Amino acid sequence: MLDGLALIAGWARSPVAPRGGALAALTPHQLAAPVLQALLQRAGLPPAAVDAVVLGNALGAGGNPARLVALAAGLPERCAALTVDTQCCAGLDALAVGVGLLASGQASVVVVGGVEAWSRAPLRAHRPLSPSAEPVPYERPAFAPDPAHDPDMLVSAARHAAAHGVARAAQEHYALLSHARALAQRAALRNEIVPVAGLDHDAYPRPLTPARAARMPALRPEAHLDPDQATALTALTVSAQADGAALVLLASPAAVARWGLSVRARWRASASVGGTPDTPLLAAERAATEALRRAGLAGPAALHTLELHDAFAVQGLDFCQRWGLDPAQLNRRGGGLARGHPIGASAAVALVRVLADLWADGRPGDLGLAAVAGAGGLGAAAVVQRG
Repeated sequence: MLDGLALIAGWARSPVAPRGGALAALTPHQLAAPVLQALLQRAGLPPAAVDAVVLGNALGAGGNPARLVALAAGLPERCAALTVDTQCCAGLDALAVGVGLLASGQASVVVVGGVEAWSRAPLRAHRPLSPSAEPVPYERPAFAPDPAHDPDMLVSAARHAAAHGVARAAQEHYALLSHARALAQRAALRNEIVPVAGLDHDAYPRPLTPARAARMPALRPEAHLDPDQATALTALTVSAQADGAALVLLASPAAVARWGLSVRARWRASASVGGTPDTPLLAAERAATEALRRAGLAGPAALHTLELHDAFAVQGLDFCQRWGLDPAQLNRRGGGLARGHPIGASAAVALVRVLADLWADGRPGDLGLAAVAGAGGLGAAAVVQRG
């Protein structure tokens, strides 16, 4: 068992803002560095104590954003830096990598999480096969070798809603609840948010009514097909493209003693799994179930708080159906539909939400779980426990 080797001494995140919004001018390291600095200051830890930074990032198009973040935040040059790209799963997969660094003795203090500056994402193109040909621009890389089994996430979600009869009205109700909760909890959420570029709250949540939701046009993810109006997705029921960063401070027991850190929580288990690339949204539930098993838990009833990064309302509804949950039990201060989707950071934001809620109203020993699904049929989840 490794659950006593990864102690959690703090967490922090930036606000999340829609692509092109309040954080649009910031690169990944400009967005995440102030969050990292605030995290260390809150924990009372000098920058020189950090051995490694492991960050998820999906849209940086190569390079090593974690290294830029580490240097921009003033960490020592000797600090290792690893960037993880498993798309939406990257923020939780970074946590698993950080736990591995502690368990293997390669580090004693690790900052993990994710950052995405979607507004500043590089333009991408495939190199031509001949000098006379033009580069071919693309927005989305392949996530499975067979294009027939690699649908766009939006297409896959729309197909799933139609195939399983997930009503548009049910999706809208779920999304409206997410926005209403996020607005009602804005003051409480400020405790975990580090102001960046003058923004101190998540910018996307907004007051909406069922009547307004019903007037929104149906999305048409497959141009050659008219959407099934009864199960259609709309802009309300799909998480918006966004910028954001979220970080968690991990330490070994020896490092906690050496630096006098306060143990606020501990890692219990992680799971990274694969499923069908045809319906990626299903992988979150698979990962969550496996994380519970690895933590020795029989089911979600043992959890004090549960966060799913719901990129689609149909995904959240499917997750609840499979686990026998009321949607009110999920994302109790608003989820990804209300915040937006900073891909490489989304799972890390969900983890920060779990930790913040455990600390706000949990008791010592209470458990929380964060889960996410990613392109290509990947899923990731983690169980943490209040210290």
